[in-house]
Amino acid sequence: MQIVPMRDLKNTVEIERRCSESNEPVFVTKNGYGKLVVMDIEYYERTMRRIDEATQVNKGIADYEAGRLVDGPKTLAKLRSKHGI
Repeated sequence: MQIVPMRDLKNTVEIERRCSESNEPVFVTKNGYGKLVVMDIEYYERTMRRIDEATQVNKGIADYEAGRLVDGPKTLAKLRSKHGI
């Protein structure tokens, strides 16, 4: 984990280098307290993708636990019959 003081944000090239090389976010502090997080766009997109995937899995688990299921082969057979496939 990388932590830098707010005053170091003036050196954007260095912050960008840190984000790219470490492939993790850089935490920015002000008066010793966390204020900002700076991260490479690839890290951000990968993190957002993982969050979305976990959300979808959790929704699937909730559907399963609530009994909101359909039988896959039966549903495909109905669709094929309906559309003449």
